[in-house]
Amino acid sequence: MLFYYFKNKQGLFHYLVDYAIDTVEREYLGRINMEERDFIERLSQITEVKMTYYYENPNVSNFISNIYLDDELVLPDHLDKRLADMMENGVSKLYENIDYSLFRSDIDVEKAFQLIRWSMDGYQNDLLTKLRGQNIISLNLDPYWDEFYEYLDILKITFYKTKGENK
Repeated sequence: MLFYYFKNKQGLFHYLVDYAIDTVEREYLGRINMEERDFIERLSQITEVKMTYYYENPNVSNFISNIYLDDELVLPDHLDKRLADMMENGVSKLYENIDYSLFRSDIDVEKAFQLIRWSMDGYQNDLLTKLRGQNIISLNLDPYWDEFYEYLDILKITFYKTKGENK
């Protein structure tokens, strides 16, 4: 019955890739608030949206991650372009419309961006490892969010100007 809708497994696979891209664009990238100009605050917001998306759509998240990371996978040009455009859109949402005046003047802002991203990626991976296999709905995630915001405060102290400094 499945092949009534799809000519073969490859047709089904390509449909699933297209569906996954649509879902990521709508349910993850579409929820990012681009009005937030503070890089660390935007990173916080993106992380919250990403975690929510991951837990609402774990199968799609894992599927699209595997598609993106599989170097041997060959997609039709239109799907390959959609995947590349989606990834580029995600990266641009992180760096677009940022207020650079918040950063200390004695540091390289691009390197600061990279250090902040590495820190947040590491925290997210650590958290996902801790929570893997648990029923997220029944967990109290408040302690994890409190810890996350403490890390963000440290990043702000490290990379941002103090309140008394000139912008």
